[in-house]
Amino acid sequence: MIVIPDASVILKWVLPRNISPFQDQALAIRDAALSDSISLRVPPLWRYEVGNTLTRLIPGNALQLMMLCELVGLTEVKADDKWLEIAVGLVRRSKVSFYDAAYHALAIAQSAVFVTADEKYVSKSKPSTDMRLLKDWP
Repeated sequence: MIVIPDASVILKWVLPRNISPFQDQALAIRDAALSDSISLRVPPLWRYEVGNTLTRLIPGNALQLMMLCELVGLTEVKADDKWLEIAVGLVRRSKVSFYDAAYHALAIAQSAVFVTADEKYVSKSKPSTDMRLLKDWP
């Protein structure tokens, strides 16, 4: 199974429990990847989103936490025409940010499952078999 976790999921691997709901589900995804039960793929922008949040919330440990995220085995997938076309379509139809749509579009293009903790995104886009809220994982 290929899973596309967005930044809201990846951050839960390293954020303190008291500020991060549904962390158990996020850790289950991380652990499944570490045991090779699933494969994780992400767009390259994940570093910027995760790094931005970590440097704002936990500036003294941001670098170490980013390095921990790297150890999970995220495979970065560069944008291609198909993926970009899907992302632009999602933005137009659902009125969501390109950043958020990039993860979802990657899931569609790769026949994978997009996992997010962002309920607002899911409510704006039409729920489908390629998208799952983190709270509903697995």
